[in-house]
Amino acid sequence: MNRAAPERPPIVVVLGVSGSGKSTVGRALAADLGVPFVEGDDAHPAANIARMAAGHPLDDADRAPWLRTLARRVRRAAEAGEGLVLACSALKRAYRDELRAAAGSGLWCLCLALDRDTARDRVARRTGHFMPARLIDSQFETLEPLEEDEPGLTVDAAAPLPVTLALVCAAVESLKGPGGALEGKGPGGALGRKGPEGALEGGAGAVRRAMPDK
Repeated sequence: MNRAAPERPPIVVVLGVSGSGKSTVGRALAADLGVPFVEGDDAHPAANIARMAAGHPLDDADRAPWLRTLARRVRRAAEAGEGLVLACSALKRAYRDELRAAAGSGLWCLCLALDRDTARDRVARRTGHFMPARLIDSQFETLEPLEEDEPGLTVDAAAPLPVTLALVCAAVESLKGPGGALEGKGPGGALGRKGPEGALEGGAGAVRRAMPDK
């Protein structure tokens, strides 16, 4: 009798612009999946935090050491066969590719999408965080939505948390392949179907393809 290969816990990157709720969703998702949560903001060097607090956006060179630190954490989890939920802006495809290379076949992305005005309002109301609302425009200019070959799901960041968690947990379970590797076709994976203009339908309206902010 053939035995199924043991499943590995997933490594999930919760990404999106500032104010999209990465930390809130990430912590709740980690609790649901029973894996550790890592706050990506904590890995920023002091120089990056000071730069953002002063209203200056980071460039690729600024983000490089931060991404290397996060990639090392992802690699440790992957090599140990442990799961992980990482809240990390990961706005560019190149940033996600670096994390994916560290995780091997186990990385899956949850993109929290929201409009520019909502993001700006959320950040303006937030206290105790170094990111000022005036940097929101630069984040949207940097954002590259998940592509078709990136395993993951894009959800409306304004959706109720229980709806988001139910969708993500179902998607992670449905996309597990042999040995727990996460499979499937890019954003939306096994959930949703394409409607007009490429939008994903289903999931109480919470699932959709990320579209550039107008």
